[in-house]
Amino acid sequence: MSFDVDVSIARGEARIAARFATGPGATVLFGPSGVGKTSILHMVAGLLHPEAGHVRVAGETLFDSDARIDVAPERRRIGYVFQEPRLFPHRRVAANLRYGMGEDHGAWDSTIAMLGIGHLLDRWPRSLSGGEARRVAIGRALLSDPRVLLLDEPLSSLDRARREEILAALVTVRDRTGIPILMVTHDPEEAERIATAIVRL
Repeated sequence: MSFDVDVSIARGEARIAARFATGPGATVLFGPSGVGKTSILHMVAGLLHPEAGHVRVAGETLFDSDARIDVAPERRRIGYVFQEPRLFPHRRVAANLRYGMGEDHGAWDSTIAMLGIGHLLDRWPRSLSGGEARRVAIGRALLSDPRVLLLDEPLSSLDRARREEILAALVTVRDRTGIPILMVTHDPEEAERIATAIVRL
């Protein structure tokens, strides 16, 4: 079981809750804007504390309100790709990729090749296109030696050509790495392309 999630939290007048258990591959949280998809992602990552429930990822309990388990975000081994790439502007691409890099240095060459970003290593983030910056952000997350990969609307604000480029990269990551993916989207085409399981919110 890759994801076993049962969480809830009050946000203002609304209550955000989700319960799902999914296997290997890519699980997509799908639904319209404003239903709490990103909040659920944050609860899995440990950036937001559920009021009740549990979060189990790849067989490990990261949060359990009854057992009083709450693993710190930095100890959850989660690679998180935000809606914006959030690259460090003062570091070239290679230095961005090495930031937080895990101990498996053998992953460097395979990750660079898989994402097709070898020609970008000496570039500054400001010189990258939107699609290039997203691929670098995905690469940085993968090189942190994550247990799982969380993706928050990774194709937002990209034109169709760049969206197709990143979607193809994500399918490759899903199929080649075996790392479980939890992704947020409101786009049905994206959900159908990447998902092995869809959680509708």
